Amino acid sequence: MSGAGAEVAVGGAAVGELVGSRTVRGWIVDPVSEREGPGEIRIGDGVIRGLDWLDSPGGADIRADGVLIAPGFVDLHTHLREPGNEDAETVASGLAAAAHGGFTTVCAMPNTTPPADDPAVVGRVQAAADASGSPVRLVAYGCVSAARAGEALAPLGELADAGVVGFSDDGAPVRSAALFRNALLYAGSLGLPLVEHAEDPALTAGAEMHDGYVATVLGLRGWPVAGEVAAVARAVALLEDVVRDEPRARLHLTHVSTAAALAIVRDAKARGLPLTCDVAPHHLALSDEWVAGSRRWAWEAVDERGRARDPWADGALTASPYDPATRVNPPLRSPEDAIACLAALADGTADAVATDHAPHTVVDKDVEYGLAANGISGLETALGCLLAAVDAGRLTLARAVEALTVGPARVLGARVPVPGIRVGDPADLVVVDRGTAWRVEPDALRSKGMNTPLLRRELRGVVRLTVAAGRIAYTA
Repeated sequence: MSGAGAEVAVGGAAVGELVGSRTVRGWIVDPVSEREGPGEIRIGDGVIRGLDWLDSPGGADIRADGVLIAPGFVDLHTHLREPGNEDAETVASGLAAAAHGGFTTVCAMPNTTPPADDPAVVGRVQAAADASGSPVRLVAYGCVSAARAGEALAPLGELADAGVVGFSDDGAPVRSAALFRNALLYAGSLGLPLVEHAEDPALTAGAEMHDGYVATVLGLRGWPVAGEVAAVARAVALLEDVVRDEPRARLHLTHVSTAAALAIVRDAKARGLPLTCDVAPHHLALSDEWVAGSRRWAWEAVDERGRARDPWADGALTASPYDPATRVNPPLRSPEDAIACLAALADGTADAVATDHAPHTVVDKDVEYGLAANGISGLETALGCLLAAVDAGRLTLARAVEALTVGPARVLGARVPVPGIRVGDPADLVVVDRGTAWRVEPDALRSKGMNTPLLRRELRGVVRLTVAAGRIAYTA
C-alpha cells in the first residue's frame, strides 16, 4: 500500500471471514470522540483490542493524505432493486458494491416490485442479504402508502414490527398532504422517521434536466428549482403542525439539491423543528453542465465570486453531450446549487451524505436522454467525490467522515448503532489509501449498474479494507 506511514496487510482474506490478529496504522478519524490524528488499531478475532493515538515522534511519518482509517460508512439511501428488477441489481451485488465503497451499513429503499409495503417483502430483502454471505448490515425502509400509490397508509405498525428503520415512498413524493400528515403522526408514535422525496409533480412533469441556461442551450425541458422548494416548504409546514400533537414526529428530507430548499431547512432547524436532511455526492461534486459534456468538478465551474462559468466559453466541454448517465432525480443542478450543498454539509444544515445509489440496466439507460431512467450508480464513487471536495478545500476530512458515519446513523436512530472506534466492540472499519487513484471502469465496479457519468475518470482514494461487524467485507 502506498501512502505515508502505511503498515497494513490486507490480502489473502475471504469475504465473510472473521478478522484475525492484525494491526492497522494510519490517520484515524473518529467522529464519535471528535478526534483525528496518527494512530494504530489492534484487532483480534474481529474485535478491537487496542487503540493507540501516536504522538510525535511515533506518528511523525503518518499524514492525513496517506492511509485513512475511519468507522464503516452508513448509506441512508440505497436502491437494491430486489425483488423485481434483479437485472439492474441484486441484494448480493449491491452489498458487494457497498463494501467496495467502504460502506458497512446500507438502507434499502422500498420502491421494489412488489414494493415494501408488506412485512413479507421486507423479509424477502433481509433473507437475500443473509443468503449473500456479506457481513455488510442491511436495514430497510417500509413504504408510507400502500403500493406507493399515495392513497392509503401502508401498515406502518406491522412494518415497524418487521424491523424497518423508517418510512418512505421514495421515487415519488407523498402526493396527498392529508396522508403525509397522518403518516408523520403515525410514524412519530412508532419512534421512526418519515423520509420524503421532495418534489412537486405538477411543476416537474415532463422535465428532463435542471431548468436554466444549459437546458435552454441543449433544448431540454427544464426542471425548476420551485419543484423542490414548494415540496420542502409543504413538508416543513406539515411537520410544524404535527409536532404540536406528536412531539416524537421526525422528518428527513432526502437528496436535497438546491440552495433555496436548503435555506428553508436551515431556518426550520433554527426554529427547533425535528428535521434532518441529506445531500447526494453527485449534487455536491457535479453540476448541470455535465449534461452538455463538461467533466470538471462543480467548484471548478464557478468564478471567484461564486457565479457559474459558461462551459461553452471556457472550453469545459470535453465529452459528448446528452449522456443519459447524467439523468437523475433530482437533476444535476447549477454549480451555485452544488456549492450551496457543500456549504450546507460543512455548516451542519445537511446532516449526512446519502448516495441515492440507483443502478439501471443498459436497456433503461442507453436511450434518448428524455426517455432514460433517472438515477446514478453511486455507492462505489461516493467517497471519491467527497475526497475531491476535501482536496479542493471545500470540506474538511473530519466533516466528510462524519457525514458518512455518525450523521446518517443519528438520522436513523436507535435501530442502527452509531459508528465509532471503541475498544471491545466488533471492528467496523474502512481503510483507505488516499495517496492512490483508481480509474472508474466497468470491470472495477462490483455493482451491476454501470450508469455513472464518472466512468473513465480517475478518483483518488482506494478502499483497501472494509470490515463489517468483525468480518472481512472487502479487501484489495
